[in-house]
Amino acid sequence: MRSVRDDQLVRPTVEDEVAAAGSELFGGPVGRRALLGVSWWTPVRVIALVAIGMFALGMVQKLPCYDHGWFLGATTQYTHACYSDIPHLYNGRGFDQGLIPYLDRIPQTLSGGMEYLEYPVLTGLFMEVAALLTPGGGTLQHREQAYWFINAGMLMACAAVIAVCVARTHRRRPWDALLVALAPAFALTATINWDLFAVALTAAAMLMWSRSRAVAAGVLIGLAAAAKLYPALLLGPLLVLCLRAGRLRAFLGTAAAAAGAWLVVNLPLMFTHDAGGFHIRPGWAKFYTFSQERPVDFGSVWLVVSQRTGDPLDDANTYATLLMLLGALGIGALALSAPRRPRFAQLAFLVVALFILVNKVYSPQYVLWLVPLAALARPKWRDFLVWQACEVLYFLGIWFYLAYTGSGDKHQGLPAEGYQLAIVVHLLGTLYLCALVVRDILLPERDVVRRDGSDDPSGGVLDGAPDIFVLGADREERTAPEDGTRVQWGTGSRRP
Repeated sequence: MRSVRDDQLVRPTVEDEVAAAGSELFGGPVGRRALLGVSWWTPVRVIALVAIGMFALGMVQKLPCYDHGWFLGATTQYTHACYSDIPHLYNGRGFDQGLIPYLDRIPQTLSGGMEYLEYPVLTGLFMEVAALLTPGGGTLQHREQAYWFINAGMLMACAAVIAVCVARTHRRRPWDALLVALAPAFALTATINWDLFAVALTAAAMLMWSRSRAVAAGVLIGLAAAAKLYPALLLGPLLVLCLRAGRLRAFLGTAAAAAGAWLVVNLPLMFTHDAGGFHIRPGWAKFYTFSQERPVDFGSVWLVVSQRTGDPLDDANTYATLLMLLGALGIGALALSAPRRPRFAQLAFLVVALFILVNKVYSPQYVLWLVPLAALARPKWRDFLVWQACEVLYFLGIWFYLAYTGSGDKHQGLPAEGYQLAIVVHLLGTLYLCALVVRDILLPERDVVRRDGSDDPSGGVLDGAPDIFVLGADREERTAPEDGTRVQWGTGSRRP
């Protein structure tokens, strides 16, 4: 396995003015002599500890709810911006009563009409493991607190895995993972739901792909898709990139491994048998039917349109699907016609961002899906922090809006107009980062990752591969060198 010496690592404090300015709080940029010294404080270890520290701060931010806010009233958890699904679903989905997800029907007195757990199978397993670890004694409130705390500990491990995987995906740029570790929206939303589990599996899949381990990457993508649907979208970018590079065999291996892993996890719960034969188990299908049937919801552009026009937008599924297909075709055309083959992380970020932007719901924790991809796609501190500021604004906006709607005549919080503005700001923040990634694809010399002559550090078998299929140009104009040298993008020079 190739190794990279400390003095070969790309340092953000040298190439990024914002990172350099921020480092003055800790004594300024690290010098070359310090880098050459032997130290336990390797970049990966530092980043993992920072990620754990920020996660712990996010847990502290939930302290008002942990003490009383989840239990004393609907608005307290909103006015303190410390809401979490985790304690509410411990009782609301029957975990406190020992109900088995997907098999046991949830009493209506607990679920508010949700007959079965509305999460994919691996997330349900994650929730069930935490429930088994939760002590059975004491009041329901004490058990809900313990359940949240146990989940938080498991999700903290996921956060550390994400930080380490991102740090190791780009061998020469481990410090880019500090964007993940220090992301404020990451810390604030980490324990709202169970998304970090799927994000950790996705980050591990991208690490495996960067190491040219296509089958392992596929297995992890399949497992991640069994925890949350969005990781399956990564197969789209891999398809067009492998098509352009003539490496379809690698893609087919990854796709087959992903499908196999997903089936292994889902098949045991997918079917039930009775006198009429085999049927899809309704408990297993609940996640998919719920996603299809739910109305437009918080954070989405569709909610703004619905609230402004009074139209419930019953056809939002159709609109979102059409926009997703059109956007995916656009991303595919961009990937096949760009001056240089885009990096995997760039296309992965664009396709997941597209899915979130056109979706019927854009929950605050969905930012967790994008943070690791953004750090790999465009590791520029100024742009990343602009986007994070928009997400933090929305994080506060949604809770204050729910406080306003739940406080009766007091109207304590943010009215609908203010919430709609917060939605628009956080959508524009995501679009801003998407626009910069697209610009980097169209102008490869602007891509900070490629300044050192790299092709695609997260590309695995695609890194340095010549282009075979390119739209709109002769092959000779777009192919990478066949002699194993690398192009210093933007200068035309080569280096061995």
